[in-house]
Amino acid sequence: MNPWKAICRVEDIPVLGSRRVARDQGLDVAVFRNDKDEVFALLDRCPHKGGPLSQGIVFGTSVACPLHNWTIGLCTGQAAAPDEGCTPKFTVKVEDGQVFLDANELATQATDQTRPIAGPARRTTCA
Repeated sequence: MNPWKAICRVEDIPVLGSRRVARDQGLDVAVFRNDKDEVFALLDRCPHKGGPLSQGIVFGTSVACPLHNWTIGLCTGQAAAPDEGCTPKFTVKVEDGQVFLDANELATQATDQTRPIAGPARRTTCA
């Protein structure tokens, strides 16, 4: 098996944005691009409440979760203090403008993580 999986070209990822990579098992992986054309990959799940990091705002080497604005480091997946937590990161390689992810990590890393499931809506009645 080829150790690297071709994902897209760097220019296919919006500047200060992301692309999601679907996996056969587990949550998607978010591939981010900053304003210096650096590329990073994290599990598409904030460690706080499971928000989709791919929908967050990229700045420098961080992404802000769209749910509660937690700052997550793109290099490490670590939440910035005072928040605590970490989301799994994935190894990225860029060659000749092509973005690759480690195929073994895609198949095995964090495949058991899920998004939180919201409970039933609570209805209140007025008297």
